Amino acid sequence: MPELPDIVVYIEALEQRILNQTLERVQIGSPFLLRTAVPPIGSVEGRQVRELRRLGKRICIGLESDLWLVFHLMIAGRLHWKEQKRLNAVSGRGPKNLLASFQFTNGTLSLTEAGSQRRASLQLVTGENLQQIDRGGLEIFETDLENFARVLTLRNHTLKRALTDPRLFSGIGNAYSDEILFAAGLSPILLTQKLTSEQIEGLFETTRATLTKWIGLLREEASESFPEKVTAFRAEMSVHGRYQKPCPRCGTKIQRIRYASNETNYCPNCQTGGKLLADRALSRLLRTDWPRSIEELEGLRSIE
Repeated sequence: MPELPDIVVYIEALEQRILNQTLERVQIGSPFLLRTAVPPIGSVEGRQVRELRRLGKRICIGLESDLWLVFHLMIAGRLHWKEQKRLNAVSGRGPKNLLASFQFTNGTLSLTEAGSQRRASLQLVTGENLQQIDRGGLEIFETDLENFARVLTLRNHTLKRALTDPRLFSGIGNAYSDEILFAAGLSPILLTQKLTSEQIEGLFETTRATLTKWIGLLREEASESFPEKVTAFRAEMSVHGRYQKPCPRCGTKIQRIRYASNETNYCPNCQTGGKLLADRALSRLLRTDWPRSIEELEGLRSIE
């Protein structure tokens, strides 16, 4: 799922292309995409783009008359830009993964979604209703250490859950929380109310530094072109998506905790003091034989 760094770079690319441009035509290709009925989607046609804004993991395009197109790309939604004025109608002519197209005076913005599950969404709201969509999470670059600590320790959650809760922190998801916690040297299951003041301060600085680093890397990758390589799995990442690969810091194999459709990646040497965190899927399989350390895990695998 595109997170804060990806959304920032998307918005910067859109600002260069559609700010002050007129949205001439909207074509919706999937009945599952549009989640609002009032105002009608046709009311944005002929209106000029006045502002772009990030709201958590959402991309907001503000048009004349205080109308806002709000995109949530979810896991597989992606935006594309073509420097052309006309695009064939979505219905019956476009590719199956094309959910919508937005024809501007200088080009066309399209929204696609890989796979068969239609999770990406589009809402059209007025400015007075825009903030109702906001989950209320703290903006990491608009706060200080004191507020960060207050929100982090508001409830006794694991660090992974706290960082990815949109009601607590805005725009941080599965991928970058893994990278943040690795950089901070903290276990993803460490409870927030057990943190020392030094750990909280280190996490605050590391969160800002990690997100800043990735915004810079993604800007450099996109350069002057539109970002087309938006993915949660990148070769430059330290732990996320690197299960069984060597830790770039110590060489220990990266481990994971799997749950539902997500997983948490971590280095057991750098983050958990050599302790393996229980993977639910494997724990159910092995029951009491679940290894408690890197050494035990390696021993188990050698027997297999």
